[in-house]
Amino acid sequence: MKSKKVLEAINAAKKNNQKAFGFLFETYWDYLYNYLLKKNGNEDQAEDIAVRSFAKAFDKIQTFNPKYTFETWLTTISNNLQIDEHRKEKSKNKIDSAAFDHQAITQVQDGSPSPEDLLISTQNLSNLLLKIKTLKTEYKTIIRLRFFEELSYKEISERLELPLNTVKVTLLRAKKILASKITNHEE
Repeated sequence: MKSKKVLEAINAAKKNNQKAFGFLFETYWDYLYNYLLKKNGNEDQAEDIAVRSFAKAFDKIQTFNPKYTFETWLTTISNNLQIDEHRKEKSKNKIDSAAFDHQAITQVQDGSPSPEDLLISTQNLSNLLLKIKTLKTEYKTIIRLRFFEELSYKEISERLELPLNTVKVTLLRAKKILASKITNHEE
């Protein structure tokens, strides 16, 4: 049953359906993050590589081959990103993110608010700002740019010099963490 829903979501994602991307992210986030955490033992690095893996997978969703599982494909992407990270650390050379093809991912985001968006918008502003302050710097920045400065994904991508899908996945992760903090009344 799950694999049928996943294949349907992949096919919808290939048509740039943002809800399908969200479904895939929600379905596989815990698996990929825990896999990476077990592999390298560093929470920040595991989260960073997981975000970048989803961004790359979503950017290259057209190349997904259904004879493999999405889980295997994501794992392969994350392994390749980890290898790249190790090489980068050894050589101290920076990878130029301008090499990614941004042309295929400039479609408009689905306008309907996610459950996280609805939860965030109903919070008392001062309480919400306190919770935002507890987030990692990259999440605080992307939430500020999107919700307080009201920049588009493309504008955020340009300002932060990040690929568009990285911005989308990072914002999705930030909203998920913030919504969790709100519902659990964390400080």
